[in-house]
Amino acid sequence: MAIKIKNVLVSQPPPESEKSPYLLLAKKYNLTIVFRKFFKVEGIPSKDFRQSKVNINDFTAVIFTSKNSIDNYFRICGEMRVTVSETLKYFCVSESIALYLQKYVVYRKRKIFHGKQTFLDLMELIKKHKTEKFLLPCSNLPTQNILKLMDTNKISYTKAIIYRTTSDDLSDININDFQMLVFFSPMGIKSLSINYPKFKQKDTIIAAFGVTTAKAVKSAGLILNIEAPTVKAPSMTMAIEQYLDKLNKLK
Repeated sequence: MAIKIKNVLVSQPPPESEKSPYLLLAKKYNLTIVFRKFFKVEGIPSKDFRQSKVNINDFTAVIFTSKNSIDNYFRICGEMRVTVSETLKYFCVSESIALYLQKYVVYRKRKIFHGKQTFLDLMELIKKHKTEKFLLPCSNLPTQNILKLMDTNKISYTKAIIYRTTSDDLSDININDFQMLVFFSPMGIKSLSINYPKFKQKDTIIAAFGVTTAKAVKSAGLILNIEAPTVKAPSMTMAIEQYLDKLNKLK
């Protein structure tokens, strides 16, 4: 007998737009979707960053893998009174992250490159600019796959830890109320184990976005039911929709 999906927990902040695909998903399948970030981000104080002896103006290009990296990069620049060069090149994992740069720079006057959705896509663009000196702003938990790709392709880069990612307190959430859990980073999986050490998956459906997140699910001894992005499901909501459609056919 197929499990009935009623409540879904998405480990992200609530969507800002009423046109969010998650809200459309909830309406279509009569779901209750709860949004709750599983971890929190804390910026590294500029006095601590100085100890790394990374000179921001030494670099000709910067790589952004998230909006957090953009916010904290420009925060650090502001706190240290560093003027960001107008000739700096920006390399972003996705178009949405690239567009987020508009919060800090005049978009049309900057050299901005972006991948489709994964770092592997972006790597093709980075390889075309191998003469650049890259800065990689990241958290205290840098993605090893990214570092490995940079090293394998012999890219000149420096890792700069500018923010910390730590598990958030989820004691107000009863994890057993949900038939589906949706994750977007390995830190979300780690937070699950920290907050719910006695959690047993049983019939709970687990969805993961990204290769490293999928790997973290399996490494935690959990079964991965829904994975994105794929050719047929480039987004998490599309992957969930396809899964629910398949589930409904089994009834």
